[in-house]
Amino acid sequence: MSFSSSFGTSGRPSVPPLEVRLTRNGIHESLHRVHAVVCDQRGRVLMRAGDPQQLSFIRSALKPFQAQVFVSSGAADQGNHDDRALAIACASHAGEAEQAREAFKILWKSDLESEQLQCPTPKGRQSPLEHNCSGKHAAFLATCKRMQWPLESYLQLDHPLQQQVVKRVGELLGMPAAELLAARDDCGAPTLQLQLSQMALLFAHLGASEQPELERLSRAMLAHPDLVAGEGRFDTVVMRSGHGQVLSKGGAEGIQCLSRVGEGLGLAIKVEDGASRAKHAVALHLMQQLEWLTPMTLEELGQQFLHPNEGVKLEVSGELRFDNGR
Repeated sequence: MSFSSSFGTSGRPSVPPLEVRLTRNGIHESLHRVHAVVCDQRGRVLMRAGDPQQLSFIRSALKPFQAQVFVSSGAADQGNHDDRALAIACASHAGEAEQAREAFKILWKSDLESEQLQCPTPKGRQSPLEHNCSGKHAAFLATCKRMQWPLESYLQLDHPLQQQVVKRVGELLGMPAAELLAARDDCGAPTLQLQLSQMALLFAHLGASEQPELERLSRAMLAHPDLVAGEGRFDTVVMRSGHGQVLSKGGAEGIQCLSRVGEGLGLAIKVEDGASRAKHAVALHLMQQLEWLTPMTLEELGQQFLHPNEGVKLEVSGELRFDNGR
């Protein structure tokens, strides 16, 4: 597969990746290597650490862009869905009762049943509504109902719904949808393999407040961070602490994406070994470098996410460097 040359950094000086060290009582125990990149809405790499062309599946950080079709199709308006519905459509939630209810409301307003959800029922739970992706799946089904698309095959890549998702992502990236490589995510829905700089570009668009559909989704996520992840979870805590200035959405296998709201800047992070603890540590480290959150806020977040257990500490070394090859 090929990618737009606007994402290339061929021939530019290499920048070392960030490193996250875990120490136990001050003694080194583990090391994670992490790539990160900042892009603007034009797809320009502004700052980087490691390889901005690093390929990875975007996983659940794709959800706001999957939810875009829920808005653009008119399904969200037809069902009189509020910002809470949009937030849960973008969520990787904890399966709490309030979150499951919001996913159910999307189905109920479209005369759909929870049995039609094709995300699995989590182990030890009673319903697929408790799956972390149930909001996304409910929005998928509501969109299909609105557009009179088949309901049973809504997760297939050749389904009109999924084709619309890929088409819109391609438009945001300025490349043909046919060049995007998809694979099945754990919930059954397609996810996309992207360069890290492309993930940053998507989140630059999401936080820019210039495209009505994306602005509506970002506003909903910021207004209801408790629905997007859950109490004590990174995305919820960061957005709540950022007071509407930072949008955060993570994905599995070490993916973390953030936007500086209103500035058209996106930050994407990939941990080589997929560790969640490392992506959270790097996100805080880079938000400090970029001055996206106040020192006091970052100190409070550090107490929660840099000290996973008593005597255990995460320490980040390295920084983003300006890209001078544009």
